[in-house]
Amino acid sequence: MPGRVDMASKLIHASAAAIYQAFATPGAMETWLPPKGMTGRMLAFAFREGGSYCMRLTYDQSQHAPGKTSGEADEVEVHFVKLLPDERIEQAVTFMSEHPAFSGEMRITWTFESVQHGTLVTVRCENVPTGIRREDHQAGLTSTLSKLATFAEAGR
Repeated sequence: MPGRVDMASKLIHASAAAIYQAFATPGAMETWLPPKGMTGRMLAFAFREGGSYCMRLTYDQSQHAPGKTSGEADEVEVHFVKLLPDERIEQAVTFMSEHPAFSGEMRITWTFESVQHGTLVTVRCENVPTGIRREDHQAGLTSTLSKLATFAEAGR
């Protein structure tokens, strides 16, 4: 039986190339990837097919469910499975957690479809760990896409 799938999309008023570039720089990803209420810090980064990154996401306030890695943070290791410039990024994500509800590998696929007035960005997460509540994940995906839009539309 396949795992849970969560998805979100957003029209971003920027080129697919500009959006793809937002994934290629660790400082850029620290700015837009963490959802609202979290701060990101890149621990390792190699943007290339077969490469990976490790990011620590820290909660801004302590009034939340415990983090997956520690009480206040989540750490993720992300491998770039496939990179199609300006079109698609496929990732394999592992949460650094001893809790079985966060174990396994989540697959994330980002697609960039050029449309009138910009790019439709879709993020599809497959095999979402059972410890991630659907409504929390949906809010996080929506927040991340909004931050990506702000970043890319500002031409950073």
